[in-house]
Amino acid sequence: MVEITIRKRPRTDAVVTQRKFFKKTARGKVIKVIRERYLRNDVSCGIEHCGLCESGSEATLPASGAFDHELYPNGHLIVPDTNVFLSQMDLMESNSFNPHIVLLQTVMEEVRHRSLPLFNRLKGLVKAEDKNIWVFYNEYRSETAVIREEEETPNDRNDRGIRKATAWYNEHLSLARPPIRGKLQPPLPTAILLTDDVANRQKAEKDRIPCISIRRYVEGMKKSGLLLDLLSTAGEEIEPTKAVAARQVLYPAYLPMSTLLAGVKAGQLHQGHFNANQYNYLEGNVPAPAFSKPVLLVGREHMNRAVQGDIVAVEIFPESEWKAPADEVVDQEATLRNDDASDSEEEREDDEALAEQKLLAVEAAKRRAAERQPTGRVVGIIKRNWRSYVCHIDSTSLTSSNTTSLSQQTVFATPVSRLLPRIRLRTRQAPTLVGQKILVTIDRWLATSRYPEGHFVRALGKVETKEAEQESLLLEFDVPYRPFGKAILDCLPQQGDSWIVPPKSTTSPEWRDREDLRELLICSIDPPGCQDIDDALHARLLPNGNIEAGVHIADVSHFVLPDNPMDHEAAARGTTVYLVDKRIDMLPALLGTNLCSLRPHVERLAFSVIWELTPDAEIVNVRFTKSVIASKEAFTYEAAQLRKDDPNLNDDLTKGIRLLNSLAIKIKAARMAAGALNLASPEVKIQMDSPESSDPIDVEQKELLETNSLVEEFMLLANISVAKKIQETFPQTAVLRRHLPPPKTNFEKLQDILMKRKGMVLDVSSSGALAASLDKCLDPSEPAFNTLVRIMATRCMLSAEYFCSGSVSRDTFGHYGLASPIYTHFTSPIRRYADVLVHRQLSAAISYTTLHPSLHSKSHVERTLDVVNKRHRMAQMAGRASVEFFVGLALKARGEKQTVTEDAFVIRTFRNGLGVFVSKLGIEGLVMFKREIQFDADKYTITVPSDNGDTTISVFDKVTVRIEVEKDANTQRGKVKMTLVNPINSSAL
Repeated sequence: MVEITIRKRPRTDAVVTQRKFFKKTARGKVIKVIRERYLRNDVSCGIEHCGLCESGSEATLPASGAFDHELYPNGHLIVPDTNVFLSQMDLMESNSFNPHIVLLQTVMEEVRHRSLPLFNRLKGLVKAEDKNIWVFYNEYRSETAVIREEEETPNDRNDRGIRKATAWYNEHLSLARPPIRGKLQPPLPTAILLTDDVANRQKAEKDRIPCISIRRYVEGMKKSGLLLDLLSTAGEEIEPTKAVAARQVLYPAYLPMSTLLAGVKAGQLHQGHFNANQYNYLEGNVPAPAFSKPVLLVGREHMNRAVQGDIVAVEIFPESEWKAPADEVVDQEATLRNDDASDSEEEREDDEALAEQKLLAVEAAKRRAAERQPTGRVVGIIKRNWRSYVCHIDSTSLTSSNTTSLSQQTVFATPVSRLLPRIRLRTRQAPTLVGQKILVTIDRWLATSRYPEGHFVRALGKVETKEAEQESLLLEFDVPYRPFGKAILDCLPQQGDSWIVPPKSTTSPEWRDREDLRELLICSIDPPGCQDIDDALHARLLPNGNIEAGVHIADVSHFVLPDNPMDHEAAARGTTVYLVDKRIDMLPALLGTNLCSLRPHVERLAFSVIWELTPDAEIVNVRFTKSVIASKEAFTYEAAQLRKDDPNLNDDLTKGIRLLNSLAIKIKAARMAAGALNLASPEVKIQMDSPESSDPIDVEQKELLETNSLVEEFMLLANISVAKKIQETFPQTAVLRRHLPPPKTNFEKLQDILMKRKGMVLDVSSSGALAASLDKCLDPSEPAFNTLVRIMATRCMLSAEYFCSGSVSRDTFGHYGLASPIYTHFTSPIRRYADVLVHRQLSAAISYTTLHPSLHSKSHVERTLDVVNKRHRMAQMAGRASVEFFVGLALKARGEKQTVTEDAFVIRTFRNGLGVFVSKLGIEGLVMFKREIQFDADKYTITVPSDNGDTTISVFDKVTVRIEVEKDANTQRGKVKMTLVNPINSSAL
């Protein structure tokens, strides 16, 4: 019999193995948590052929270390501390930075605790094939584990653990290669602590642990010139010099975070997202729930270093100091043209600062007291929204144009987005970067500096080349576009393209509880060239005189299983992004354009919603079922319209389309009667030179047919029916979509303009009243006027958003635009992740599958939908920017052959210009006047004096503009410039 010995651990060991920390619960109670660690002596150091460790074949660090550093000729390994990964991730990810790295468990855990996005990048770094990184579990090795001491902060404890691990590595290296009598001892490699923490370095030096700052380390490398540009200034702790100390403070210091949060909770401060003004860089606003209008911020000092998208805390001024927004276009590039990037390191009351003060003083005199809104200042940043931004080097800020010079110079990087400030950049490659799109990350914004400071990440390519512009567009809107990795592709069916629905049988898992709908006359109706066909439809008469109508959606959730790599990637991407000449897929192409695409004459797995409707389109009943379908035809909208309208066609498929259309007309009429809005957005179609080419040659407006409405109505009906079902079954975690009613103040300006310019009343008391009054906004002489008003009304709306049903009150579920009390997205699971979640919930609601535990967790659903909402917004903006870019290319191509003139509507008047909308091209532009003009803010008019008499132009007036795409001298990229041709030629003004 085997003898079992139970050994009791000594109390002294217990102290070493315990990890103790305090945790605050949701109710505010502080509890002490004690966790046991099982310390070992066999945690591998990762050094090849180490005689002291059982590292085996997994070890990746060479025994001699790396020899490519001038300070360490005998070889070395580096042990970075946490701040290196928090501040210098761009450097660590660079292909040119390849030292042998020991990544400590302490560092990984601290990065995960401090920043989840950076932790995900760190995990990618560890897996990268071109990096040599060994993860050392120092918290579990007995010689390197440390215990937090009394009065020691968690940060100090971690720093001490990192120093101890570095010291252990040096000792371990010497023990692993003991001297042999009679033989010359080879030089030993050194483990170097890499840190920018001055206090940590001083303690390491005191303990004789080799250490170095990251800048000093990079300077000693072979490719230091390129790598130094990647260094973030945020990680450096530099002793303040007399010059820096004497620098003038331009911005007020931020209040401590505890004060900010307490102030927000008490209602003394207000929290919200900072929005920059695209027309005036000296103005911004912060929407706050306590006020019907956003809080206005006037001047740099009151915006206090906030950047677009930051969550800020604002202090409201007394009501006597409230102001109205400015009505003048103030361009940063024009006002600050002579600002010097290097001089501004010693900020002073220079010409630019005085120019800004003068501008604000002039504006203050012109602001209208009648339109005053809450005004305040930023007193702190609750959460920064900084990331990498697409920029170009401002060529006028270069101190040297010598392309071979490697001397460091400070230049301005101008972001592509007008909502962002210029970024000060120190680089050794400025002359070679001029004329290129580059990626820049903001590192810090000191109170003594007018501009934020950042570092160069990488060059994207020459401006105006389609490749560079497309990539910069994806980066600008934070669209994930990396190829799908092996782990994701491994989740696809092994048969690949040859996968088919297996023959019907009781043993086949695909056929379990599925309805066989292959005999139904199902067809799809989509835009031309559509490859990811999500949906198909059918309709047929029933013996009782009613109509059966069905919407069949690709069963994506059969292939995308919860909690696997493909599911995680789809959740991170959130949506497919449609650009003019390409598509960034949410799912691998095998699914999106093949196995899940409801192609004609192929059997496919589907999720079907089938209604029984009366001839008057009233729902008798609805059922949901997993199914197998075989689409009979894939129509374009135009082909389906022609088939429906052809009197010679009376086959069953055509009859089905006509049935669907007659029902759709009645469903839409009922929806409109309930108060649904028929809004509009500018939609244009870009014609390419050829199917293979991506050279645009012309732009035209999209034509909407009856069949567009047919598909839309049935998709809306399916979404509403599914929303009701999943909300009934999962009242706490149903994935729904809502559109909140806009604040009535959002419409004040549009209402005033319509009344004063056209004598029309816009009733915004409800969605039904708004819909009715929009229908009456007609100008018999101008058919496009109604569409323009609808576009302007759309801009007064709030954005629709996904939400978790248990997270908001039941009375806020409604969709304002659709006038529906409940709504979700079910019909496009190939291209929207929210729909995949809804499919899983509906599948569980009809007892086809069990619901994955993550969809029972309200907090998990909330977190997922936050990401999906953000991705959805960014995808929309990326799509619009892509259209804008290609419209610019098409106009440029057309402008080379002829002068481009188009009709436009005035949509806004400024003190020094006009905002115009060219409906045919779907673009907006500014017509600027250099000469003084008369501006009547109350009547929304400008009067331009000329030799032939004064010309008055008002909002809603139709004008003719000349459109040119000119190359901006500073930015080196195409920029749409508009000038008035009629009723007056503004080129001389």
